[in-house]
Amino acid sequence: MKIATYNVENLFDMNDDGNEYEEYIPNGTWGWDEAMYRTKLRHTATVIQGIGADIIGLQEIESESALKDLKAELNRQGIYYPYYAFARGKNSTVNTALLSRYPIQSALKIPVSYNRRYRDILDAKVNINGTFLHVFVNHWKSKSGPESERILSAKRLMLRLDELPANEPFVLIGDFNSHFEEYRTFLKSRKHNDTEGITGINHILKTIDTDGNPVTYTSLQNHSGYLYNLWYDLPEEKRWSHRYKGHGEGLDNIIISPALADDQGLEYVQGSFARYDPPYLFQKGKVFRWQQSRKYPKHHLGEGYSDHLPIYAVFEIKP
Repeated sequence: MKIATYNVENLFDMNDDGNEYEEYIPNGTWGWDEAMYRTKLRHTATVIQGIGADIIGLQEIESESALKDLKAELNRQGIYYPYYAFARGKNSTVNTALLSRYPIQSALKIPVSYNRRYRDILDAKVNINGTFLHVFVNHWKSKSGPESERILSAKRLMLRLDELPANEPFVLIGDFNSHFEEYRTFLKSRKHNDTEGITGINHILKTIDTDGNPVTYTSLQNHSGYLYNLWYDLPEEKRWSHRYKGHGEGLDNIIISPALADDQGLEYVQGSFARYDPPYLFQKGKVFRWQQSRKYPKHHLGEGYSDHLPIYAVFEIKP
């Protein structure tokens, strides 16, 4: 069973509900019209088809309507996800979603804050041949703000994790807007480090130990309080899914619980974590994001995919 996550970069529908970014106002000056929308749907579905995931978390989906249109486009391309879940925060612009080939037993949206800048976390309990797995789809606050804003999401997520029964398996996926080693990369940034070196993804979610070292797959098996970030399964040069000013960042993450590494029941297949990075997702050596003109009048060009690369991992059920 393959689980993936993909920030699709602004999939907006054709309904004008007043929360859109300027460039995605239906039939506005940027040219976001029905034809452009259908192009974006086709491109997004092509990537999802290529990933071939059984369960995929999505970020930057405007509405349930857009999610259903994406499902319909996937159907046209021969890819079927019978089950879905969607989490929309109050007046939020973009949201999180989940597509699944396995039944979704329940789905909750976890509000981080009543401020519209914070996107709800989606908690979907998926029935995988009689074994239940909680899949948490995240899209934390962007790095336009300091680390304290992402810590708010991390703490809210931990409150929910603490409510789960002991040893119930869960996986955290999504765009955390946090490098998997944020505790190292943000230290000298005055804009981001307003927390005296404490990070949401590393300290609050406990992907580093008390000595400040990254949790390994082996240490995860021996310490129930930690979580393991799958980026460490890849060589260092491949540990990125997004580029900012030429530097690779692992902002998209898949983080597993100890129950997925205890050699029984549902298990992570060690070494299966990967980045989906076929040549068509790149142009001139850069990630081929959705294209908009640089010259006035600015408009959508109908080319490209997303500014993020998808990532995925494989799991299996052991006797």
